[in-house]
Amino acid sequence: MTQRLAYLGPAGTYAEQAALNHDPEADLLPFTSIPSVAAAVDSRVADTGVVPIENSLEGAVTFTLDLLIHESTLFIRHELVLPIHHCLLAMSGTQVASIKVIYSHPQSLAQCRLFLAKRFPEAQLVAAMSNALAVEQMQEAGNTAAAIASERAASIYGAKILDRGIEDSPSNVTRFVVLAPTDHAPTGGDKTSICFGFDRDGSGILASVLTEFAQRGINLTKIESRPTRQSLGRYIFLVDLEGHREDLIVAETLESVRKQVSALKIFGSYPMHVSSAV
Repeated sequence: MTQRLAYLGPAGTYAEQAALNHDPEADLLPFTSIPSVAAAVDSRVADTGVVPIENSLEGAVTFTLDLLIHESTLFIRHELVLPIHHCLLAMSGTQVASIKVIYSHPQSLAQCRLFLAKRFPEAQLVAAMSNALAVEQMQEAGNTAAAIASERAASIYGAKILDRGIEDSPSNVTRFVVLAPTDHAPTGGDKTSICFGFDRDGSGILASVLTEFAQRGINLTKIESRPTRQSLGRYIFLVDLEGHREDLIVAETLESVRKQVSALKIFGSYPMHVSSAV
């Protein structure tokens, strides 16, 4: 049965490419925001949904983190890592010297800041909801505009590629996650994502929790924090760890952590992405 896969659209975004990489046979359903992708899966309009969660240059995608922390009961079922290679696009006949405005998603503009400062120091940089929509805005603006987007977006929207590989770092990658009603069964090469918080402040309380993992030899692949939304200076901690939540040692550790925190949420366990290329 063909899976219905929601993604952060429209067609031509890197999220669409991640969705195609994940399941090239799926029925792809574009949505305009990260919450609407999750809502489509919640309502069973889609079976799963692909959203970005972090970029190697710009860090966490806070919309996705806040959705997982506060708003959604969905689980992470898979993770995908996609190399990001930006192109400078324009309408046919556009001359580089005539470009006065450049459209793109804010993260893409940030990922190309050195290129833009060197080549277009006087151009107006305009944020778009997505790189694909940036191409449409560029086409509406005419021959004094350009857009930063993918090579696939150029093909879909009939834009001309003026330059390729304009990202400031060749190691630019974005990590995407696949959201679903359940997480993945153990595979032997898994990762688990969690968040936890405290209802008090005090010396050593975070260190005490992290010691639970260290004492059992569980490797933490990421730790970061987000505001609780309740008061200034209060944070929720997000951790990725090696192992599946059903593994005996991981389950034991999470139970010990639960006793030390005021709230613990497991986002899911899923196969860990492994790549020698990125």
